Amino acid sequence: MFYVTGIVMQFTTQGATEVSIRARGKFISRAVDIAEVATKRFLENQVVVKDIRINSEQFKNEEGKTVRVSTIEIDLNKK
Repeated sequence: MFYVTGIVMQFTTQGATEVSIRARGKFISRAVDIAEVATKRFLENQVVVKDIRINSEQFKNEEGKTVRVSTIEIDLNKK
């Protein structure tokens, strides 16, 4: 709920016209849930999903092993 509140605040009090939600790995499902709750419950008929981008990032973990992790970026736009 904290993230949804942040998005609603960006659109209503800060006057934002676009907000991006970014997540990696196991938090991707949370980003999707946040976008859905924000657009379907709190900002219904005011904000739409403009674009969704998926990708992966490669980095070295604490053990020095190279790992890839999935990423998502969801752009919300004011109507």
